[in-house]
Amino acid sequence: MKILIVEDEVVLNKSMVAYLGDMGYVCESVNNYNAALEKIDHYTYDCIVLDIMLPGGTGLQLLKYLKDDRKTDGVIIISAKDQLEDKLTGLQLGADDYLTKPFHLSELSMRIEAIIRRRNFNGQSVINAGNISVDITAKTVSANDSPIELTQKEFQLLLYLLINKNRILSKNAIAQYLWGDDMDFAENYDFIYTHIKNLRRKIVAAGGDDCIRSVYGMGYKLQAQ
Repeated sequence: MKILIVEDEVVLNKSMVAYLGDMGYVCESVNNYNAALEKIDHYTYDCIVLDIMLPGGTGLQLLKYLKDDRKTDGVIIISAKDQLEDKLTGLQLGADDYLTKPFHLSELSMRIEAIIRRRNFNGQSVINAGNISVDITAKTVSANDSPIELTQKEFQLLLYLLINKNRILSKNAIAQYLWGDDMDFAENYDFIYTHIKNLRRKIVAAGGDDCIRSVYGMGYKLQAQ
């Protein structure tokens, strides 16, 4: 899952990136309005953690831009000001949630997970594709009740394929989603093939359906009902 942190407080920004990274999220961060605008213009995120007060503009302006541009990224507004007006304005503009500083990073993580679950999986914690079952809260995978041990990247890759079930995903899209926008400069994407191969091998070895397809010259897709 790919997260954008928009926060000008350096310590808090780094703390969120470190904590959410340890939780398995791919985190990108910026600390001002213009840098955030460039990010949301070029990339899509599962959730954006958006501070209201920023150098060069406000989080509410960014939120309005997101919604006017019909972007579907989830958004959590954060602010040091515990004011009802800010909260109502953010929610009216389309924010999914609101947190007042100071907050516990564990609570932030839970709220991000809830937004992703609601937006991508209709609020469900357990997702099924054929005989493969993925618990997005417990971060476990099984096939016919047999557990499948995946690395963090393999788990995130499987989730991304599930979110886009029956849709072809290019190698570039997969790389950006799992490793961030630094992958724009990758010379090749051979490592994507390796991750796909390992994921398929582990699923089949556990008795799961071989439902990940390679589409020549285009990318990969998870084919399932």
